[in-house]
Amino acid sequence: MKKNHYPKAQNPLLLRLHRLNDAFSKSDDERDFYLDRIEGFILFADIDKGEKEIEQLELEIEKNQDRYLLFPKMTFYETKKFMESFINEKIYDIDTKEKLLDIIQSKEARENFLEFIYDHLTELEKWQQYYLERMRIRIIEWLRLHEVLFVFEEDLDLSISTVEKVKQHLFDAKVGKDISHAREVLMQKAKTYYSNEALNPRPKRGRPPKQQVKADIEPQLTGDIYTTVPPECRAFLYLTDVSSGSSGATFSSRHATKADLLASLRGSVRVKVDSKLEALSQRLESLRQLSTKLYDFPDTLGSKEQRTVRDVLQQERPFAAQKEESLKEGSALTKVIQEALPHDQKKRTRALRSVKPFIFKKVTPITSKKKK
Repeated sequence: MKKNHYPKAQNPLLLRLHRLNDAFSKSDDERDFYLDRIEGFILFADIDKGEKEIEQLELEIEKNQDRYLLFPKMTFYETKKFMESFINEKIYDIDTKEKLLDIIQSKEARENFLEFIYDHLTELEKWQQYYLERMRIRIIEWLRLHEVLFVFEEDLDLSISTVEKVKQHLFDAKVGKDISHAREVLMQKAKTYYSNEALNPRPKRGRPPKQQVKADIEPQLTGDIYTTVPPECRAFLYLTDVSSGSSGATFSSRHATKADLLASLRGSVRVKVDSKLEALSQRLESLRQLSTKLYDFPDTLGSKEQRTVRDVLQQERPFAAQKEESLKEGSALTKVIQEALPHDQKKRTRALRSVKPFIFKKVTPITSKKKK
């Protein structure tokens, strides 16, 4: 079958970026993914399918090699460089950086790397942003290499109904004004992916916007509309939803979705308490026990030492108890105040809080030197 026998799309292909992320991350020696150049759907050659179905898919791809693009394989060297770049560019804590560098040198580096990142929330957000930016550039480079005219559906500002109409009339030359206008928007958007800024995004100049809490809202995407899928390929269509990717979890080679990764993290038994915080809490508890013992200690200390220990311990006693004790040790005026206080314990406590304790000021006497 020759290339000119295929129907020609009248506008750039509408591709899902999160699906391309999945396919790029999971494409290895055991898994093959293909991109259709005519309509933009993705095929996953799942070996768990029947032997007859797999043979038919292989015949279809071999017969129409110019139609299907094989996704590049994610090699061990590439994944390691990916993680090393993130650690060197985005991790600033020395201990964390050394720990991650040790992890990527061990077995199952990708899984252990993700497990560590998802246990440290301060690094998780940086990893998700870094993953999306790097994978986006990698995908654009690959599509540009094969001269594919495309637009990421997640980048569009068109309404859902308009995008659905564009998909339905992908191969129709004569369309309405609304679809014609949408095609012009898609063509202008497609040119931006072939610009230098697409591969080297520069930060915007001027004052940065105010930091606002990001709402975790999934993009509203249209349904999948494909009209030229061969019968041999329908069982191998890769139709993942947006919630399973685009977060950095697709970097995992073991788990198919983000939900599977998070479920494995919840089920694993790991101590997540920081050892330093635990040691600090133990020291505080020992200090409390020591203070209790000193407060109840018999009067074996000297008058000065005993008075010093008591002054220190009284600072930790309740404020109302200190006021009540100061009133008990007062003069005759204090006794009059106590008789005036209500007998109810709650009212008595409120009244005590409103009374200021007696404070005796110590004055240093002035001594004059004797004349010789």
